[in-house]
Amino acid sequence: MVQELLIAVVAAALAGALYVAAAARIVKQYERGVVLRLGRLRDDVRGPGFTMVLPGFERLRKVNMQIVTMPVPAQDGITRDNVTVRVDAVIYFKVVDAASAVVEVEDYRFAVSQMAQTSLRSIIGKSDLDDLLSNREKLNQGLELMIDSPAVGWGVQIDRVEIKDVSLPETMKRSMARQAEADRERRARVINADAELQASKKLAEAASEMSTQPTALQLRLLQTIVAVAAEKNSTLVLPFPVELLRFLERAQQGPAPAEPAEREAPAEREAPAERQPPAERQPPAERQPPAEREPAAGTPETGAPEAQTPEAQAPETRAPAASEPFVPH
Repeated sequence: MVQELLIAVVAAALAGALYVAAAARIVKQYERGVVLRLGRLRDDVRGPGFTMVLPGFERLRKVNMQIVTMPVPAQDGITRDNVTVRVDAVIYFKVVDAASAVVEVEDYRFAVSQMAQTSLRSIIGKSDLDDLLSNREKLNQGLELMIDSPAVGWGVQIDRVEIKDVSLPETMKRSMARQAEADRERRARVINADAELQASKKLAEAASEMSTQPTALQLRLLQTIVAVAAEKNSTLVLPFPVELLRFLERAQQGPAPAEPAEREAPAEREAPAERQPPAERQPPAERQPPAEREPAAGTPETGAPEAQTPEAQAPETRAPAASEPFVPH
């Protein structure tokens, strides 16, 4: 009798243990338990900790309440300005109503993923390429609103949506690179022209100041020479002042008319100094006695001598040169 009682107690204990093992459930801190009794949703949602269900009658489904990070596959689309792009994104969401996430949708993760892909294609078609590249904050907000609208009925809250990357065709990348290069070159030229304008104004002011003090120009010249020589150059470029050139030009223009007279004077002084070679000298004419002289041509037959001019009667004399000794005949 006692043995049978012991067996019954042991059997009851084993049955109770098996029941407790089958009915016991543990819900983690970041989860919530939704109980379905005979397929009908119970109003109470089990919180974290130990809980019991009726084995065979109730079913407990655990729902994760943490924020889920889901990557959105890259989507090909055409922008509003007819540019083919490939865009991918990432979405952050969490379940705020466990019962709706279990009852209203079969798989809330798959539903959110598909909604994110379709919304991403839609936002690509409504936007320009410049907006996709530079105005992503606005697109992220619009994409978040498009996904969050149907997700509210599923007990899901969209926390954040971010566009990760925008892939462009190679031809479009090259075109954009050329455009950016041209824009940078234009800005560089504008900045350079502005700098030249400011520098010219400053130089004009400096020139006006130096014109009042000529010594300042010389000091500036010396400073330039020191700066050039400090670089250990083998060639030194020495600028020549323009004022000195003008001074020399004015000095040359003053005595210019007196130069021809000075040049002719040496020529006149050198003329008497020319000497004839000794071989060309002729000895003085020898005098003949009056009896031996023949009658001059053209005299009459009477033999009367023809009157001679004083020039013919004068003996031929030659003035000795300044450098020749005088020899009497």
